[in-house]
Amino acid sequence: MLIALVMSGLCGCKQRSGLSSKDFDQIKSGFITPADTNKVWCYWYWLNDDISKEGVTRDLEAMKEVGIGGAFIGNINPPEVNGRVPLFSDAWWEIMVHAVNEGKRLGIDIGAFNCPGWSQSGGPWVKPEMAMRFLTSSETLVNGGGRVTVQLPAPSRIFQDVYVLAIPDVKSGFKTITSLESTAAYSGTDNVLTLDFTGKNAIKANTLLLYPSAASLKTDCDLYAWQNGGYQFIRSFLYDRSNHALNVGPEPMGPLSIAIPGVESDRFRLVCRNLQGGGKTAGFANVTLTEEVWLEKFVEKQLGKMHPTPTPNWGTYLWDLQADGKQVVRGLSDNEIIDVSAMMDSTGTLVWDAPPGKWTVLRFGMTPTGTTNSPAAPQGKGYEIDKANSKLIRYHFEQYIGEFLKRIPKESRPALKYVIADSYEMGSQNWTDGYAERFQSRYGYDPKKYFPVLTGRIVGSIAESERFLWDLRRAVADDVAHEYVGGLKKISNENNLKIWLENYGHWGFPSEFLMYGGQSDLVSGEFWNEGELGNIECKAASSSAHIYGKPVTSAEAFTAAGNAYLRYPALLKRRGDWAYTEGINHFVVHVYIHQPDDQRIPGVNAWFSTEFNRHNTWFKQSKVWFDYLRRCQHLLQQGRYAADVCYFIGEDAPKMTGARIPELPAGYSYDYINAEVILSRLSVKDGRLVLPDGMSYRMMVLPPVK
Repeated sequence: MLIALVMSGLCGCKQRSGLSSKDFDQIKSGFITPADTNKVWCYWYWLNDDISKEGVTRDLEAMKEVGIGGAFIGNINPPEVNGRVPLFSDAWWEIMVHAVNEGKRLGIDIGAFNCPGWSQSGGPWVKPEMAMRFLTSSETLVNGGGRVTVQLPAPSRIFQDVYVLAIPDVKSGFKTITSLESTAAYSGTDNVLTLDFTGKNAIKANTLLLYPSAASLKTDCDLYAWQNGGYQFIRSFLYDRSNHALNVGPEPMGPLSIAIPGVESDRFRLVCRNLQGGGKTAGFANVTLTEEVWLEKFVEKQLGKMHPTPTPNWGTYLWDLQADGKQVVRGLSDNEIIDVSAMMDSTGTLVWDAPPGKWTVLRFGMTPTGTTNSPAAPQGKGYEIDKANSKLIRYHFEQYIGEFLKRIPKESRPALKYVIADSYEMGSQNWTDGYAERFQSRYGYDPKKYFPVLTGRIVGSIAESERFLWDLRRAVADDVAHEYVGGLKKISNENNLKIWLENYGHWGFPSEFLMYGGQSDLVSGEFWNEGELGNIECKAASSSAHIYGKPVTSAEAFTAAGNAYLRYPALLKRRGDWAYTEGINHFVVHVYIHQPDDQRIPGVNAWFSTEFNRHNTWFKQSKVWFDYLRRCQHLLQQGRYAADVCYFIGEDAPKMTGARIPELPAGYSYDYINAEVILSRLSVKDGRLVLPDGMSYRMMVLPPVK
């Protein structure tokens, strides 16, 4: 009855759309009998190296029986310990190759994650100078007026020099009140912490610096100053250092810098409300008020500290322009920033004929962010590869996928079809080798003079310093898309493979989701069966696919947590149907965990996801439901998605989602669109905004940005 009703609707569709009889017959036949080319795929996790050739064969035969046509091998070790068949052992490689051979025999396409673990692109072959890196610096005060010889400390153990810059020392000319030197009083009741600071002398405070403690803390803060016989309110702000993990920023202990409008007092009060995080140990390592004007949130603006949860919103990395306060801010000028890089030797010793006065010498360089691929067996873990260097991406490919390809018999090679990059979870970087030259070529100016901005200082003006950091964030976003994804696609295509990519990132995504997906061969979203994860990701993927001319949008489907073996197709269907309305037209079910034997019933499983495996009691019966999914995929892959409006996401970065301001009325649909597509692919025809693949929109909505 269901098929009859749907086919009745299709007949009406034929009359209205002007389809040819041949086209309609193809649509109709592909619906009644799903074609072999139209199948559901699956994530195929090999858990904790607990694998066998026999289990691989039985898994693939079971997939074939229910209509699963593609399997993505992920070597996942959540405990990060070795298993029965250790990763990279001869036996392990034999089973990997066996999977491709069996895929060829059974007609099941095989994909492989591009490194051990589900995120992202790293391994033990990545040396520190190949890793994701960020800029850091040390400061040394010297007295000028003659030749100085001084040892400049490296700011970290693993360090590559970039520049050594000397600037006039100004800090010593400003007064401060700090919790480490002043009289400080602390009190706390009802989830409120009050800190009073009293200095020896009054200061004209322009900046508040909050240095995190080891304990995580998120709190709403109100700052007051003692004036006219009482505490007067200055400003409110959010302090959020609730996540110190490196994948949400390589500077977990970087200070939060807050601008204050030149308030004069010798007593200040900080009231922290709604404390969340480290319990009784929550607090700050140091609190400093200074007369010096620092750039507000300079750590965040250089990608040193990212959004602490998996779901940043559209405006997370948008900041209002900092006001100068009551005093005119004169930043460092060109002639005050002296490049003394050539005066430092390989040991870090600076020999410099310094002009008169006090000078601060800043030794800038790169250090690895520290993020590693995970969750993986110990011998499979290593630094994440540099995401802004396509040559290093090629090197990474050759160490893992390249080694896999060498072992596969020539006749089986066509069965290995895809290289997989799951959702991005590896955080930010902000520099790479030769980046200054690339930066200047892109933006038309040398970034060197703006390096002091990375320490919170002002160069030129506040607006000028902000623009440099805006350019830096945009450069990183572009390169993570073009150098990383584009580089991975290029080397994969050279080996007759396609990149399958989830085009967004949880935990510190540094790119722009539309451009990031646009550089891939295939784009995917994801949705969890329960909860809200997917509400952003599916539209992110389908929008990227639509505007970059990719006809298929996959989704990692029915991911979940807990409730092992309690889900079944009737509980999954509703969420799957919803995903289709978000522009998804192909499912990759999550997750089929490899079953190495037939003794463990109802099968090897994990805390995560729905159990799509051959030992699950309903697995063989799922063919009927998979056929339903295949029919939906078939119909949704015909023609083009119909969207009335495209919402421009703006040009700032990072971006993981767009904004719909105002929201569309019910009954209308949309895509997000970015600057790259507007500039390179969009045109106007007959009053519509048209893309070369046939997509078109009645209207573009601009976001509320200055």
